[in-house]
Parts: sequence; C-alpha cells; structure tokens
Amino acid sequence: MTTWAPDLLGDGYEQTTLALGEDPDGEGEIVATLVRYQPAGSAPRRKAVLYVHGFTDYFFQKHVAEHFHEQGYDFFALDLRKCGRSRRPGQTPHFVTDLALYDRELDWALETIRDQVQGGSVLLTAHSTGGLILPLWLDRVNRRPGGSAGAGVSGLILNSPWFDLQGPWYVRNVGTVAIRTIGRVKSDLQLKQPPIDVYGRTLHRDHGGEWDYDLEWKPLRGFGVTFGWLRAIRRGQAVLHRGLDVGVPSLILRSKATHYSMRYTEKSESADLVLDVRQIARWSGCLGDRTTIVPVEGARHDVFLSRELPRKEAFDEVDQWLAWLAGTGTVAGPVGTEGQRA
Repeated sequence: MTTWAPDLLGDGYEQTTLALGEDPDGEGEIVATLVRYQPAGSAPRRKAVLYVHGFTDYFFQKHVAEHFHEQGYDFFALDLRKCGRSRRPGQTPHFVTDLALYDRELDWALETIRDQVQGGSVLLTAHSTGGLILPLWLDRVNRRPGGSAGAGVSGLILNSPWFDLQGPWYVRNVGTVAIRTIGRVKSDLQLKQPPIDVYGRTLHRDHGGEWDYDLEWKPLRGFGVTFGWLRAIRRGQAVLHRGLDVGVPSLILRSKATHYSMRYTEKSESADLVLDVRQIARWSGCLGDRTTIVPVEGARHDVFLSRELPRKEAFDEVDQWLAWLAGTGTVAGPVGTEGQRA
C-alpha cells in the first residue's frame, strides 16, 4: 500500500518516497520521489502519464500535469535520485556514473502507477536529459518478457531530448575521449564552464520570465557538470546512436531553431538555448517503432515552458498525437521523418 503525503505544489498534489539504500556512487543514502496530481473528488483512471525531468531540473510544471489530467490521464512525475525533492544534504546534484542505475526508480514508479490505474496503460514523457534516460530504460524494458506493451507502456513523448553532445564533430570526438578517460578516474571532478544564466532568465518569474520554481533546485546558471556524469551521458548517447527499440510509438517535440548566446537578446525567448535541434532531428529515428518529429516555431528548450503561442502549439500537437494513439482516426499516421507521414 503506497502512502501519499501533501506535496509542496499545493492542492491536488501529493508525493511518496522510495528509499534506494546506499548510493552506488558513494554519496550516502539516496531516495527517489514520485509526485501525483489527483484533484479532490477525482477517481483513479485507467490511463496515466509518467513525467521525468532533465538536468538542473525537477517537477514543478503544474500546467503540464493539469493539461494531461484534462485529457483524461492521471498524472505522475518522478524526481530522480539527488534531484529536486530527492536530493539530500552533501549530495552532488544529478550525479550518477551510469544511467542504468535509474532503472530502480523508474521500475518502481511504473509499478506504483499501474497499481493505481488498476493495470491500465502508462504514457511516458520526459524533457532533455530525461529524454535520453527514458528511451534507454524503455529499450531494456522492451527486452523483458512481454516487452514494453506487456509492461503497460502505451507511448513515449520526448520534449527536446538530449541525443548528442553539442559542438562540431571533431570537438565531440576528441572531447568524448577526454570525458571517458577523466570520468573513469576522477568521476567527481567538475568541468570548467562559463557562468551563463540566459536560459534561466527567460523562465523564472523574478528575472523576467513567467514561471515560479525553487532556484536551489533549478539555479539560473545550472548545476556543475562532473566528468563521471558526462561520461555516463556519452555512453548512453552511444547506445542510442546504435539504435534502440522502445517498443511503442514516440512523439518528439523540439524548437525549430537553436540560438547559442552568452548574452540575452529577444532571440533568447524563441529558440533552444541549450541543445542543437538538428541533432535531435538526426537521432530521433534511433528510437525504433513509429516516430513523429514536430519542430515548434518559437519554442524554448523546454517547449512546455515556451511563450503562450508556441506552448499552445506544442500542447495541440500532443493532443492530436494522443488522439491517433488512442485509435480515434482523427490524425493521419505518425511521421517517420520530419514532414513525411509514415
């Protein structure tokens, strides 16, 4: 029997915690936290959404939960170990040396959700780094008896997934060799990075943005990146590039443009400031099964935190795809490549 307690997001939001024991990466006792949105008077449904955040992130996007609830889904979000609600004093934010370690909390979250929906289906959705973690896990789930469908997974929605390291090919190649070498022997060593806060300023309410969230859990300049964590990312991306089979249809949302800048301009409000959107387009076909790729004009890195018009377009795309997924026939087939229907 899962015990739920009130969550910091307020009315309708609750959380439960899983003790994961001693951290394999040596930072003490670790936990994972599952948040659910269940407004007063609402009964459990037969389908649900599980959301997984990205790096320098945690779940705070109430409007996302409430949108999916309006579409008939119970909504759940997972704060991974050492992230957001799950980080404990002395722990390095988001630090993990193998992305497969997240399987424990993902398996638990899926089992907990399926208990609530009485064996119904679960739609998976994730942002940025979560958009790499989830497909890798789902590929492993799909290799178990019964596959992804047998595990109750109905589909996958990825919001600007981190499928490759940014930068020119020669920098990525040479850089990856250095990352692997240093990450193996000095996993907790942090990379030197310029203090850029442009993306954070486009989001947070106190700095000109629209959204309110905890700057201790999602600082404007982001958390420091360790070589051990980045090594795990590059290993995961290499597995993705060789091809996965997630076993379910996927929807990939991304901005139509990338804009890297150390200074804020108006362009900062309507482009992906973090990832190269061409890389997302290139590698999305590696998920396996049917894939729909939608570039959203004017979207930010987190398309669901974009300005009103691109945000509405992103949710409209989600709703159309969900209608297709449900077999209503209201949408033509999902696309295999951008601009082409499969």
